[in-house]
Amino acid sequence: MRILLSNDDGYFAPGIEHLARALADLGQVTVVAPERDRSGASNSLTLDRPLSLRRAANGFHYVNGTPTDCVHLAVTGMFDELPDMVVSGINIGANMGDDTIYSGTIAAATEGFLLGVPSLAVSLCSKGGEHFATAARVACELVTLLQKQALQEPVLLNVNVPDVPYADLRGYVVTRLGKRHKAEPVVTATSPRDEIVYWVGAAGEAQDAGAGTDFFAVQNNQVSVTPLQIDLTHSAQMALVRRWLGQ
Repeated sequence: MRILLSNDDGYFAPGIEHLARALADLGQVTVVAPERDRSGASNSLTLDRPLSLRRAANGFHYVNGTPTDCVHLAVTGMFDELPDMVVSGINIGANMGDDTIYSGTIAAATEGFLLGVPSLAVSLCSKGGEHFATAARVACELVTLLQKQALQEPVLLNVNVPDVPYADLRGYVVTRLGKRHKAEPVVTATSPRDEIVYWVGAAGEAQDAGAGTDFFAVQNNQVSVTPLQIDLTHSAQMALVRRWLGQ
């Protein structure tokens, strides 16, 4: 089994090291990740300059671009054939609800999905990142399951793992994305040159976090598995817009 591993925290992040070691027992793992932290890069591609692909001392490859760049470059320019799986992670911090729009972790998996490869995005739901081994074991279980029992359609799975010992997990649950309140306002500060600068505010608290959502699952020590799709068409509003246009 050929597995392409990427992330948005950078090739030096502890999460990708844990995951690479765990996945090595399942097949041939190739790591292609950003050269620095690109959290929040979403699905951006670098089109204004060429990209460089380099190899670190530990065998990981790194690219001076975004997570999407990494997967796109690897699949279309580095490999002779498609990998069997794209795995992105382990991200430090949850990617639930509205986070999925901005997440570079999910973007890397999304690019694999768009290129026809089954893809997983794996996140450890805490700021500290204590139990990487739990998330790595979950990822291996899901990869093994997909290998043995492949779904009949292309798959993009967003996986959020509680930051607890594996024995404390309460199983897997298939979820939908919850929703957050709007983000906190930007934070202003003064630079050393006496200029006003702005930091993007923190994400809002969960608003839609009831049973069935990713927020609810993680809060209850369950692994949240959310199937994602790329079609942004708001089908329910098509008739409304047709009437608005007089059609």
